[in-house]
Amino acid sequence: MIEKFFDIPFIADLALHEKQIQQNYRPVIAVHKWFARRPGTLFRGLLLAEFVEGNLRETFYKAHNLKGITVADPFMGGGTPLLEANRLGCDIIGYDINPMAYWVVRQEIEDLDLAAYRRTAEMLRNWLNEKIGLFYRTRCVKCNSDAHVKYFLWVKTYRCTECRETFDLFPGYLLAQNRRHPKNVIICSACGELNEVEDRKTAKLCFACGTGLNLAGPAKHNRCTCPNCGKVNLYPDAAQGTPRHRMLAIEYHCPNCKPRHMGRFFKKPDETDLARYKKAAENWAQMDAMYVPGDEIPPGDETDRLLRWGYRRYREMFNERQLLGLELSCRFITRCPDEEIRNALATNLSDLLRYQNMLCRYDTMALKSLDIFSVHGFPVGLIQCESNLLGISDGKGSHVGSGGWLNIIEKYARAKAYCQEPFEIEHKRGRKERLFIKGEWIGKCRKDSVTPEDKKVELFCASSTLCTLPSASVDAVLTDPPYFANVQYAELMDFCYVWLRRIVAETDGIFHKPSTRDADELTGNLTMERGLLHFTNGLAKVFKNMARALKPGAPLIFTYHHNNIGAYIPIAVGILDAGLTCSASIPCPAEMGASIHINGTGSSIIDTVFVCRSTGTVPRRKIVSSPREIAELVREDLEQLQAGNVKLTRGDVRCIVYGHLIRLAIWHLREEWKIKWATTEKLKIVSRELERLGGWHGVEQFLSEDLSQAPRCRALIVREEQVPYGGQLDEVPF
Repeated sequence: MIEKFFDIPFIADLALHEKQIQQNYRPVIAVHKWFARRPGTLFRGLLLAEFVEGNLRETFYKAHNLKGITVADPFMGGGTPLLEANRLGCDIIGYDINPMAYWVVRQEIEDLDLAAYRRTAEMLRNWLNEKIGLFYRTRCVKCNSDAHVKYFLWVKTYRCTECRETFDLFPGYLLAQNRRHPKNVIICSACGELNEVEDRKTAKLCFACGTGLNLAGPAKHNRCTCPNCGKVNLYPDAAQGTPRHRMLAIEYHCPNCKPRHMGRFFKKPDETDLARYKKAAENWAQMDAMYVPGDEIPPGDETDRLLRWGYRRYREMFNERQLLGLELSCRFITRCPDEEIRNALATNLSDLLRYQNMLCRYDTMALKSLDIFSVHGFPVGLIQCESNLLGISDGKGSHVGSGGWLNIIEKYARAKAYCQEPFEIEHKRGRKERLFIKGEWIGKCRKDSVTPEDKKVELFCASSTLCTLPSASVDAVLTDPPYFANVQYAELMDFCYVWLRRIVAETDGIFHKPSTRDADELTGNLTMERGLLHFTNGLAKVFKNMARALKPGAPLIFTYHHNNIGAYIPIAVGILDAGLTCSASIPCPAEMGASIHINGTGSSIIDTVFVCRSTGTVPRRKIVSSPREIAELVREDLEQLQAGNVKLTRGDVRCIVYGHLIRLAIWHLREEWKIKWATTEKLKIVSRELERLGGWHGVEQFLSEDLSQAPRCRALIVREEQVPYGGQLDEVPF
């Protein structure tokens, strides 16, 4: 059972490594972008701890076949729990109300003739190169030869409300730092030439026009002074319509110069570059678009930012060259006779969209494109990055740049190859070793084995509040539910959905809706007036449905974290309404600290894994009531995570405390709980119980500030020795 056999240090260390470069550890996730994917190593560890006897450190790297065990996920999202269960041979059942989530998981598990896919994908790239390849070429300023454009960089322009002249909205003129390029690259504010300087702090005059070089731009705090009349303009201004852009720089790849060139290649666009874009725009204007969506952008918590900038339709988030290339791509895909390959390429195009739009930004340190979802929202920057649609090969099996068809095709192929031959990465003495787990595979059927094999896979594009699984038919529920209002999945995924629904060859009828948004989605959303009550009631329905489907004593396991304890209260209500008891709260790294949406914030990378059952036992020493006792349990978790090489922040410690508080609140309230109580009353009752237990501030006083900041420092309070447990008297039944 998980409560006794889960190894926190072992799994924490694996999860931490995985989340640094998750696609290297679980390539299957590269099938399509999904948000906040939890580490697959965590769910593999949970399944093995529950269903396989033996030391987890030994069983983890061995092949297993758990045929006959059924695992359900009511919030499948990107599908990680189901993929791990399917790989282990379990029958899987998945629900998600979002059509994009359903489609992504279906494509992850779908069987694919990989060789045929590669051939067709290469035909697509060759065809696009014939049609529009010239639009992604430029002249090398060093050798004058033909070169591949990696990125076109654009600056937003604005029309002065006073004199009506157009000017640039430059937030700054530093194009590239001297981290991955020998020198700093600074744009001249007067002539636009690119100046390469050793020290950006002492940079003086532009080499081309003699104007003084500046780092700071005129656009900041949503204000920019017109250089023509001096009027201070406020931006954004939706009345000016869709934002316009001016091409300001190009990063390119010259295969002739590269062997003897240090760093990257940058240039100011020349007349030919501008003429080629103009020609692409003319070609697009003459084309009768068949697949580019005309859908309007509806209001929403995230999409309102787009509306404030003047975007009204999704197609307006792309420039003419991007629209031309995407339309041609769609036309090729829809002509594919093989349905599996057509759907694979359609999924590729949907994923490609996040790099082929005019909201992508350029990372001045890493010197690469940042996709539109890099911060789990719709950030509208002032400098945009347009990636090469085709992608660039260096001729040696590697790629140059990111965001093109070549990149998407290769990672999709790696994802499906991983499904056929999954592996784990073992760390030994500072080195990584890839271990293929022979006998395991991901999918519905395998025809290339000696004996054809099939696995039971049931996926539903539906709300799990309405699911009717047979009673006592499921061996485990394993899920990663919505974290209240953390990510607006539907609003973001509509960006891809409006394209995908036009080109897939699907027979499920899941793309009949104009949007993935649904009133029953279990996320907080101000625009759709979905608050804590909606979230609580929906979560309780799902947990009750799952509890009814579980076999007696079988676990409902889910991961959760939030910066606000109030967002945890609904899960306590849901568990109590389902008649379950939380038998364990286990901490595990779940996100990468360097992620753009995490880095520099007080957010936690630590999830609590809640293990809930209808019957079982809990160690007596885990049932406590005072803040001092809770702090002692938290400290034990910190030590276990430290043993797994996890460096914790104050936010991480807080989330671990929240996990214990919720677990204990459920334990103390379970016997007197009444389902008939009003939801508002239930929330208040749980809140009062959390206060009685001391809450975060009560526990915090027994965890020193040093311990909160650096777990290697011990608490200042005296630790009491705990009596070892192992007998019947040390287990409390429920």
